[in-house]
Amino acid sequence: MVKLRCLKSQNPRKEGLSMDILNTFSFKSNRQIKINFDGGDLSSDAGLLLIKEFAAKIGFIKLMKRKFKTNDTSVRFHKDDENLMQMVYQIISAYFKDDCADELTLDPVFNAILEKNSLASQPTLSRFFNRMEENTLLQFDDIDKSLRDIIYSIKCPEHMLLDLDSTLFSTYGNQEGEGFNFHYQAHGYHPLLCYDGLTGDLLKAELRDGTLHCSNDADQFMEPLFQEYLERGIKTYLRGDSGFSSPKLYKTCEMNGCSYAIRLKQNSSLIALASDKEENLYEATKGDQISYAVTYGEFLYQAGSWDYPRRVVFKIEKPYGQLTHMYTFIVTNMDMGPYQIIQFYCGRGRMENFIKEGKSGFDFAAVSSHSKAVNANRMRLHMLAYNLFNWFRRLVLPANMRKQQVDTIRLKLIKIAARAVRSARYITFKLCSSCPYKKEFYKTLKNIQQLTVQLE
Repeated sequence: MVKLRCLKSQNPRKEGLSMDILNTFSFKSNRQIKINFDGGDLSSDAGLLLIKEFAAKIGFIKLMKRKFKTNDTSVRFHKDDENLMQMVYQIISAYFKDDCADELTLDPVFNAILEKNSLASQPTLSRFFNRMEENTLLQFDDIDKSLRDIIYSIKCPEHMLLDLDSTLFSTYGNQEGEGFNFHYQAHGYHPLLCYDGLTGDLLKAELRDGTLHCSNDADQFMEPLFQEYLERGIKTYLRGDSGFSSPKLYKTCEMNGCSYAIRLKQNSSLIALASDKEENLYEATKGDQISYAVTYGEFLYQAGSWDYPRRVVFKIEKPYGQLTHMYTFIVTNMDMGPYQIIQFYCGRGRMENFIKEGKSGFDFAAVSSHSKAVNANRMRLHMLAYNLFNWFRRLVLPANMRKQQVDTIRLKLIKIAARAVRSARYITFKLCSSCPYKKEFYKTLKNIQQLTVQLE
């Protein structure tokens, strides 16, 4: 532990005074070092200026002003769209809790990017979230689609890889809609998430009751996305684990021209249909029961709940040093070979990283309200912050930083010290002279200003 010797600024030799009236301290480890908190108008988050520039460039800020509001007729000093933007900036800079606003209220960077004299306080933000309701979720849907219009005007995808999954948001109290989930063996909510498997963009999210199964209403959840990309003329592909092996979802994909690869839980019927390949694998490994071996195949299969047979591809593998076989079964409407489809499906493992980053890097699971509607809207706001940052990362960061996680980028480009110097007309932020990522900062700013964006 570092021990400090307290010094009164008027009399540095006098000790033992209370902390609140002191402003200078010296270290016993090195008495030549002194510290105080009289540095002036400083901030540790100068990199948020880049986020503000990017958000303005893509029309994010204007879109919030135009499309976001709650059913609130009161005249308020802190408007809804301003509160939303404040929370987005807080989340991107890892100030996840509403309480953080009280500590940041006079931060010069936050006030500059929000163009305000002080931030909304914790009580103001809490009231802001409590004003949100079910209709607000529809606004977020509209905002998400409008933002995709803008992002796709910069670079339109040739096809969409829709990775569908669910996760658990743990709860710790009597919260509306929470329940015990047998898959996770824990209490919480059980949201559905759909990511773009190629870019990491979070395309859709829905907070669901904790007791629901993965596949419950998954077809209805995906239908609007299928329709959107049909209208855009973009081919869609969907991947899902065995929790989404639902004939309703298969049919919805087929009706909307979506190619899918969804895992099936193994059963005796599936194993029996793959028995020929399994026997061949046994024969091939008789002479070497140690080494790894694998075989692929396919067949037509119709489960009892299916209206008609569908193509199933499979992989049977004998792990190294084992005699037992492992099975992977994938139902699909794609015409690639079994090996290619299995490889295509295995690529969905990236989604686990997307979910992990959302939870740890953007606090997706912040569901502390009693109201399910408030929790759902809070999740959608955190989703906005995630997507804004993800677009920032992949569209304007230097190439060597685009695959880095949010925590790394925060450390390098967001958490930069700066002093605010004010004049009659301008505010100049003097950034840390010894910042090791000056080049990356300037490169990012240049990339933002050179973006070609088609706005409404």
